[in-house]
Amino acid sequence: MIKFIECPRDAMQGWPQQIPTEEKISYLNSLLEVGFDTLDFGSFVSAKAIPQMADTAAVLKGIHPSSKTRLLAIVANVRGAEDAVSHEAVNFLGFPFSISETFQLRNTNKTIAESMEEVQTIQELCVKNSKQLVIYISMGFGNPYGDPYDTDVVLHWANAFAELNIPIISLADTVGVANPENISKLFSHLIPAYPEIEFGAHFHSTPQAWEEKIAAAYDNGCRRFDSALRGIGGCPMAQDDLVGNIATENLAAFCQKRNIPLPFPLEKLLQAGVLADKVFRH
Repeated sequence: MIKFIECPRDAMQGWPQQIPTEEKISYLNSLLEVGFDTLDFGSFVSAKAIPQMADTAAVLKGIHPSSKTRLLAIVANVRGAEDAVSHEAVNFLGFPFSISETFQLRNTNKTIAESMEEVQTIQELCVKNSKQLVIYISMGFGNPYGDPYDTDVVLHWANAFAELNIPIISLADTVGVANPENISKLFSHLIPAYPEIEFGAHFHSTPQAWEEKIAAAYDNGCRRFDSALRGIGGCPMAQDDLVGNIATENLAAFCQKRNIPLPFPLEKLLQAGVLADKVFRH
């Protein structure tokens, strides 16, 4: 069975209009009723950098915990991690670790070396507070900045995180450049090499390429996939409106095509999709 990691935070953070807190709460509660494995619901980051996420703590107070779905919050530094671990309802902290030096500086204002020090401290915070750290290897399939990249770079950092006992690593296709060849090469190597780590895929894609990316990861052992209803979101750095998150309904269709059991009733997903259309109205 595939683990569905629903990412409304990714969808909302770049949305051009501010979404009212109460509307976010209503939408997240509808997603909690679906039965996803994990809900990437918000982030404890600078309100100046991402104004849409400034109300994450208030949103958290309004959503109803689910026995089926665990909550993940994104953090970009130790200060955000300290905020996140103070909330009992938060199960996972997600940290975007770019293997592109240029993007890491843009995204977190820190070098890769400085970010690794942050990861070590955040991992200690997670262990101390009974949380789990999810590392997103950002630019995991290439970058547009000319920074050095090949699959060996990914393997190097995956090994470094394994030595810190990071439990979950998600390979992030930040600008939508992953292809079946490098997807297959990475997952076919990493999953057998580190059986104690859960590897996931956070793909961004054009409408035409999503299925080949999901299939390449699935066929090489990946069972954890990030997606967002209607495919909303993605990386603003991609500078391409067609490159968004994998649509959750497409991931569900992939499961049906492959006769993979869905972990939730399809009608619940469809109901949440109706509300997504209202939240993300143009």
